[in-house]
Amino acid sequence: MSKHETLSVIPRNSSTAPAPRHDGWTPARQATFLRELASSHSVAEAARAAGMSRQSAYALRARLRGEPFDLAWYAALRCRIDMLAEAAVDRALNGVEVPHFYKGKVVGTSRKFDERLTVALLAMRDSFRAPRASVPAMSDPAAQYGAHDFRRLAERVERGPATWDEEREEAYAQLRSEYDEYAGSDWEEADEEEVVADEEDDVAEG
Repeated sequence: MSKHETLSVIPRNSSTAPAPRHDGWTPARQATFLRELASSHSVAEAARAAGMSRQSAYALRARLRGEPFDLAWYAALRCRIDMLAEAAVDRALNGVEVPHFYKGKVVGTSRKFDERLTVALLAMRDSFRAPRASVPAMSDPAAQYGAHDFRRLAERVERGPATWDEEREEAYAQLRSEYDEYAGSDWEEADEEEVVADEEDDVAEG
């Protein structure tokens, strides 16, 4: 590594699969659960698709509160909630077309607006925003993901590790390894330069 190269703190993708969890929730099962949850919006169906129970899914989320799996769960639900919110807003703004019949035939239409829906949406507007719990530092691995990054979060859960702390430890270990490699090559270059200088001095003295 050159002296002028920047040391990376992003962990390399490990070819070694993460150790299986004692509760059966492997990274692959977690990813299957999350993708099915985003599709069906049903925890029971998602757990069934992953070959696990609904109760164990909630238990896993409780243990990994604030970790990639938890954030991906939230993002999976947002995928469906956002669609429902858009449809509700459209109905509130544009109303619903209502047909009018006379003797079994449609003779006209009108638009019906539901004021209760409008009021409910206004009251719930804050719930459509991502929670503002704690904002991670930009150097933190959690800062790479937002509430709408479901696909990336599911991939992150699938490849592991399970917690942000483990990812930080991997990054720091890689950084230390690269630094040791860099420092070692630097010392070797210095030793070589010293040997050459000594040889040149010997030739000059001889």
